[in-house]
Amino acid sequence: MIKKTHSAYYGAAFLMATSAIGPGFLTSTTLFTSKLLASFGFAILISILIDVIAQVTIWRIITVTNKPAQVIANELYPGLGNFLSLLIILGGMVFNIGNIAGCGMGLQVLFGIDLATGALWSAGLSIIVFLIKDAGKAMDWFAKILGMIMIVLTIYVAFSSHPPILEAIHKTIVPDQIDVMSIITIVGGTVGGYITFAGAHRLLEAGVCGSDNLKEVDRSAFTAIGIASVMRILLFLASLGVVMQGLSIDENNPAASVFQLAAGNLGYKFFGIVIWSAAVTSVVGASYTSISFAESYHPLIEKYKRYCIVAFIIVATLVFVFYGKPVKVLIFAGALNGFILAFSIGIMLVAATKKRIMNSYTHPKMLFVLGGIVSVLLFIFGGVTLFNELQKVIG
Repeated sequence: MIKKTHSAYYGAAFLMATSAIGPGFLTSTTLFTSKLLASFGFAILISILIDVIAQVTIWRIITVTNKPAQVIANELYPGLGNFLSLLIILGGMVFNIGNIAGCGMGLQVLFGIDLATGALWSAGLSIIVFLIKDAGKAMDWFAKILGMIMIVLTIYVAFSSHPPILEAIHKTIVPDQIDVMSIITIVGGTVGGYITFAGAHRLLEAGVCGSDNLKEVDRSAFTAIGIASVMRILLFLASLGVVMQGLSIDENNPAASVFQLAAGNLGYKFFGIVIWSAAVTSVVGASYTSISFAESYHPLIEKYKRYCIVAFIIVATLVFVFYGKPVKVLIFAGALNGFILAFSIGIMLVAATKKRIMNSYTHPKMLFVLGGIVSVLLFIFGGVTLFNELQKVIG
C-alpha cells in the first residue's frame, strides 16, 4: 500500500511536470533567452517562486477536500465550477493542438516523415495509453520514462553549448532588464490553465486525500515544480551558451536550432526526441486533465471517461491536420492559461476560507497571503498580456 502511494505521488509529479514541458515551453524559453540573454534567469527565478505558491496552494486544497477543483468551485458558488471547467477545457484544447504539432515535428526530425503523419502516429500512441486496462498506471510510467529522457538529453546539450554559468547566476540575481511578459508567459506555460490541476486530480484518482497526506502532497508538488524548473534552467543554459557564442537562433524553430548549434547533427536528433517526448506527454496530460473537468457536466462523461479522452485527442489532431499553423495559437494559449491560473488560485483561496468546504483544515496564513498576491498580479498582468496576444492572433 505504501509503495503504491509513493508511486502515485511521483506519478502525479511527473504528470504535472511533463504536462508543463511541451512545445510552447521549449519555444518560449529559447526565444526569451535570445532576447534577454542572461537576465532571463531572473524571470525563471520569479516564475519558480510563483509556481511553488500556486502549485502547493491548489494541490493542498483539492486533496484535503477530496474533491476536484470544479466541484469545489460549484460548492463555493453554483455554476462557478462549470465556468472554470469551460476555461480549462478551452485552454487544454488550444494547447493540445500545439502539442500534436510538436509530436509531428519530433518525428519529422527523427524519421523525415511529414508533420501530419507524425501527428497521427503520435495521437494513436497517446490513445493506446488510455485504452490500456490500468490507464492510470500506464500514464504514470509513460510520464516518468519520457520525462527522464528529456532531462538527460538536455543536460548533454546544455554542457555542449558551454554556457557562461557565473554570468547567468549573477544576472539572475541582478538582471539588466526585467520583462513582465516573459514572466507571465512562462508561468502560464508551466502551471497555467489545466497544468497545475493535472497532478492534483491524478492524486485524487489514486485515492490520495485528507490532511494526513499533506506532507507527501507538498513533496509531490515540489517535485513537480523541481522537474519542470530543472528542464527550464537546462534549456536556458543551452540557449544562452549558443547566443553568447554569437550564433544566430532560427526564430521559426528556435529550440531545434539551439540543439543543432550546440551539438551538431546529433544534437538535432536529440531535439527530435526531446520535443516529441515533451509533446506526447503533454498531449496525455492535457487530455486527461481537461476531461477530468468535463466530468462535472454529465455522469456519462465520468462513466466513459477514457473514451472521452480519446475523443479529445482526436479532435485536437484533426484541427491541427486541417488547420495547422500552431505557433500563434501556442503563444496565445500560454497567455490564456496564465490568466486562467489567476482565476483558479482566486477560487481556491476563497474556498479555503469556507468551513463548509474545508471542514477542519486551515490554510496557512503565509501561503494564503502569498497566493492572493500572486493571483492579483497574474490577473492584472495576465489580462494585459492576453489582450495583446489576442490582438496578434486576430490580426
